[in-house]
Amino acid sequence: MTDFPLVPEPIHVPEEVLDDLHRRLELTRWPDDVGNEDWFYGVNRDYLRELVGYWRTGYDWRRAEAAINAYEHYRVDVDGVPVHFMRKPGVGPDPVPLILTHGWPWTFWHWSKVVGPLADPGAHGGDPAEAFDVIVPSFPGFGFSSPLPRHPDMNFWKVADLWHTLMTGVLGYDRYAAAGCDVGALVTGQLGHKYAGELYAIHIGSGLRLDLFTGDRAWAFGGGKPFPAGLPADVHSGLVALDRRFAVHLAAHMLHPSTLAYGLTDSPAGMLAWILERWVNWSDNGGDIESVFSKDDLLTHAMIFWVTNSIGTSIRTYANNNRYPWTPSHDRRPVVEAPTGITFVGYENPPGVSTGDRVRHFLDSDRAAWYNHVNLTAHDAGGHFIPWEVPDAWVADLRRTFRGRR
Repeated sequence: MTDFPLVPEPIHVPEEVLDDLHRRLELTRWPDDVGNEDWFYGVNRDYLRELVGYWRTGYDWRRAEAAINAYEHYRVDVDGVPVHFMRKPGVGPDPVPLILTHGWPWTFWHWSKVVGPLADPGAHGGDPAEAFDVIVPSFPGFGFSSPLPRHPDMNFWKVADLWHTLMTGVLGYDRYAAAGCDVGALVTGQLGHKYAGELYAIHIGSGLRLDLFTGDRAWAFGGGKPFPAGLPADVHSGLVALDRRFAVHLAAHMLHPSTLAYGLTDSPAGMLAWILERWVNWSDNGGDIESVFSKDDLLTHAMIFWVTNSIGTSIRTYANNNRYPWTPSHDRRPVVEAPTGITFVGYENPPGVSTGDRVRHFLDSDRAAWYNHVNLTAHDAGGHFIPWEVPDAWVADLRRTFRGRR
């Protein structure tokens, strides 16, 4: 395919939306937060107040918008679902189409550091023969892929069907590549399960089972079971820390997303606090979030949720993953038949498992048999937002997965 079948539509947020945001920021009512200097109770008020102050008086959305619009942007209806995606055409003799899927609280912009090297490797020290035509959608119900008035049941495996229609039906690709992180890794895994014959391969940032969200207590990270007795102290404390890192958002998003959405939709400071906590706790930042995300970075990602009024539909995805559980499309093994590469990062090592042992730990787990894994790599550095935190490692791993499979 030589001619792209759609006409670009640059991102532009109306001025009245920005004016409304600034009024709300000025009227923020702050709670007491005594004794929370160590963030034990959640987001520290002093830091959040500093960040909100910068949002109100120093942050420049139009500058961010211009950077975003350096790429092509498109909006299209896919089976009645509004889909926005960012694109950078591949520069090379035969670019392979590649769709990148994010999760929560990600936006399409979390892929921005890897889009250039993947699309134009020759300009970044790579081989032009490994170029990709890069497609980066906003997950339905997130950002500019909203609203979803006719699809309140959207979840990860339904998104996989949309992506396949987008890539093959709308954009006309015969075969394509796919990659993803967080819930986007489940979308990508589902593509590799249901549509393996039309994929070159997939690359993901975790090796989770596609039935992760099924069951009566999927919202409880540990399934409601007590920790085993007799664990080494460091492993026990690691499990406690892991539970604290993920338990709150899993439970709130799966059990009462609409209740939570009223506050997050009405208060920009409240919305920022909720997603800031995840960026702080999930990234490999050594106690300094701005070593990974600058204030401008944090606010650009937050703005994509705020100006589209999509925080509520973004968190409901969790409940729908459980309410409308995944069911297999076939009973063959491995479940994900597409050749699969996986990038593991040190900040997400399971308690008691070193980076050097990470691949073996995965191979010994019940997850390994789910995938036709062909390229497993573990890195010391990096947290949950892999393509943002360690973009060079992600790009190198992904290229290796697709080498010889084009």
